[in-house]
Amino acid sequence: MKAISYARYGGPEVLEYGEVPDPRVGPDSVLVRVRAAAVNPVDWKCRDGHLDAILQPVFPVVPGWDVSGVVVRPGASVTEFTVGDEVIGYVREDFLSRGTFAEYVAAPVRTLARKPRNLSFEEAAGLPLTGLTAYQVLTKALRVKRGETVLVHAAAGGVGSIAVQLGRHLGARVIGTASERNHAFVRGLGGEPVTYGEGLAERVRGLAPEGVDAVFDTVGGETLKVSANLVAPGGRLVSIADAEAVDYGGRYFFVRPDAEDLLRLTELAEQGVVSVHVSETFPLERAADAHRLNQEGRTRGKVVVKVDSAE
Repeated sequence: MKAISYARYGGPEVLEYGEVPDPRVGPDSVLVRVRAAAVNPVDWKCRDGHLDAILQPVFPVVPGWDVSGVVVRPGASVTEFTVGDEVIGYVREDFLSRGTFAEYVAAPVRTLARKPRNLSFEEAAGLPLTGLTAYQVLTKALRVKRGETVLVHAAAGGVGSIAVQLGRHLGARVIGTASERNHAFVRGLGGEPVTYGEGLAERVRGLAPEGVDAVFDTVGGETLKVSANLVAPGGRLVSIADAEAVDYGGRYFFVRPDAEDLLRLTELAEQGVVSVHVSETFPLERAADAHRLNQEGRTRGKVVVKVDSAE
């Protein structure tokens, strides 16, 4: 099958388009014909070798954890899905090798849910990782309650845009950092935008003088440091970008595949609670360009790779 792969760590230039072996379908997996796969920052961080300490690579690595597609063959023990089912998945294993930037992927059932009927394959591909991250951080790590004020960083990005929508659905007031060009977009999601950068603390204090109840950090570094000083007494801080969150009394969080949570996101998408904004799409053979665009860190919503799978 055709796929994107890399045989060594490096920049986008190490990504190669060509033939790789067809995936083997285990008893607890299904073979999915990939229709679209979203790009996430973790993809290029893995490609650069930044996660080498926790995820062992088995080269050549096919990148990608997000997928939307169609089931073409269930494994021997699978009863949840059948041929022709449209599915989405956060297809992460405990090592790097068999990703979703390919014509087919063998996806463990624990990583899948049915695709939202009201989303295109491209939109649906952008939901699993970002949606699960936002959902698990807000409901399980931060435990956001109705009436609380939540600060979400990079609110126009993939994770941030979903977090704003879910936060509002949970009954919270959501303040979201974004560039000025994305303020209208954040307002449309239900958030109150503030410009990031120098003076951020004062701008947030202007909206929440007593501080915020919860901070959802997606940036790390200086942003994390500033955020720690904005948390009200008894408030919570979670970062998905910087493990030093624990030094500020917060928590570092890494999303996990969860079929039940993913199905809940499908339901919320079908109810119109959650939408996915796709900023740009690329064909599979141009996945390196998709990586470059995502790595710039200025995209609104998701960058998605479309796959024309062989029948």
